[in-house]
Amino acid sequence: MKTSEVRQSFLNFFKSKGHSIIESSSLVPHGDPTLMFTNAGMNQFKDCFLGADKRAYSRATTSQKVMRISGKHNDFENVGVTARHHTFFEMLGNFSFGDYFKPEAIAYAWEYLTEVLKLPKERLWVTVHESDDEAEKLWTEIAKVPLERIIRLGDEDNFWSMGETGPCGPCTEIHYYLGDIKIPQTREAFLKGDGAYLEIWNLVFMQYNRSEGKLSPLPKPSVDTGMGLERIAAVMQGKLSNYDCDAIRVIIAKAEEISGLKYDGISYEPKDLMSDRQYARDVAMRVLADHARAMTFIVSDGVLPSSDGRGYILRRVIRRAIRHGRVLECKEPILAKLCQAVIDTMSGAYPELKERQDTVLRVVDAEERKFHETLELGLGILQKEVAKVEKGKPFSGKTAFALHDTYGFPLDLTEDALKPYKLKVDSAEFDQEMEKQRSRGREDRKSQALVYQALSFKGEKTNFLGYQHLQAESKLTQIINAEDADGNIGLVFEATPFYAESGGQVGDRGSILIAGNTFEVLDTQKVQNGYFVHQCKLVNGEISKNLVGQTAILLVEEERRRRIRSHHSATHIVHYALR
Repeated sequence: MKTSEVRQSFLNFFKSKGHSIIESSSLVPHGDPTLMFTNAGMNQFKDCFLGADKRAYSRATTSQKVMRISGKHNDFENVGVTARHHTFFEMLGNFSFGDYFKPEAIAYAWEYLTEVLKLPKERLWVTVHESDDEAEKLWTEIAKVPLERIIRLGDEDNFWSMGETGPCGPCTEIHYYLGDIKIPQTREAFLKGDGAYLEIWNLVFMQYNRSEGKLSPLPKPSVDTGMGLERIAAVMQGKLSNYDCDAIRVIIAKAEEISGLKYDGISYEPKDLMSDRQYARDVAMRVLADHARAMTFIVSDGVLPSSDGRGYILRRVIRRAIRHGRVLECKEPILAKLCQAVIDTMSGAYPELKERQDTVLRVVDAEERKFHETLELGLGILQKEVAKVEKGKPFSGKTAFALHDTYGFPLDLTEDALKPYKLKVDSAEFDQEMEKQRSRGREDRKSQALVYQALSFKGEKTNFLGYQHLQAESKLTQIINAEDADGNIGLVFEATPFYAESGGQVGDRGSILIAGNTFEVLDTQKVQNGYFVHQCKLVNGEISKNLVGQTAILLVEEERRRRIRSHHSATHIVHYALR
């Protein structure tokens, strides 16, 4: 079965069991400040489990877009190295909000796996929480699973939560034996954890809400299940790695076509990245395939590269992908081509990819081109410093910070680039340098307003549109500070949707497109009682006086504005309550 066929069969099966098919929510979890990205299928139903939201349905099924790159569920460093880890993947799930519980969840899972997908029962194993006598009994009675194939495990393995807070509960997992059927399957072999027994489906029995370290019973016991689509698709296609399922292999094939190199991908045994060039290329192609999927979906859900928050996570993904592109000896930008392959492959299930195709390709290509110029210099410095490291010593934290500050190397990118040399960064020294920079930045911001006060501004004061609009078109009236020490400039327009720092609320960030040029807005300041200065960094194109008088498209980073506004309002509410 193709990956798309597995997805549809899952949704159709649960629809036949009275579940409503619900569209995947955005990767940006609106209204949930506890998450950077959607990291599980149940995120959009969180309030349903808590009893705070009543829907028209009590049973649901989804194929959810998921990002696991921050917080509790963070697989970033393992991507490309193991056969299973991803930043982006799809999670198949069925949910009950106080409707059915353990018996039905177990019966549905067993029926789907053995009767719809027709997986051989003799290859299936089950784990349950060590305290869950009921689940163990149900597996023996409903699915006729022999007791010797049911293994009890503790909280670390069989208790699931979405994070430090929120709905949670004990779970039962179904595992599939990938090995030779002639070799006896045993409990001892299962517990080795060598990958022969693959977890394919996790059934979570939502019974509690975790808050401030305490567990409180939920209003109604519920069910939340999760099965990685790429994982079960690989099983159905007789593959031992997620990266070999058709949905990901087509992206790897594109990387082969672009680079002119071949993907082997047979072995996932860690090898020397310096001496084994084929292994290094295989890892690079897997990273590129995974990260291309991640950046395509993140940008399509409205996130732009920036220096903090979700935008910074996106930038890390893109820059890590660029470095691995160099492993394939790609000197020219390649990421937009890989993203195009993702769009072509997945827009059938996610039509928004085709709708936002131009934005995705333009944003990714601009970010790659911007970083390309400094990557070579940064890697050259890294290699020179590696040669100076004494045996047994870490890589200089000061140098790692300089790479971050001057060449835009996130710390994890430097750490990733050091893996072939088997070196680690002196993280304590890096943190010290970072704190020094923050202190300098605070002082610089204090003096910035004084600089703007001394400038001469022309024309009418800026018309602020930001209460009604988060994007607008307006003429550029002035370019100021035409290239400061950091390569930033100030742009002034007739009108703007960007909120300027005032009243205790920080200025907006976002992007500006004008005459084929792209600017990243780092901050917005209001000076001389009415002129809005957009502090910008040039992303793509060139700065010219000819831009003055031309019409630009101004785009505010919507999610950041929403979060800032919420925090600002909350501050006033707390102030009022205290008074």
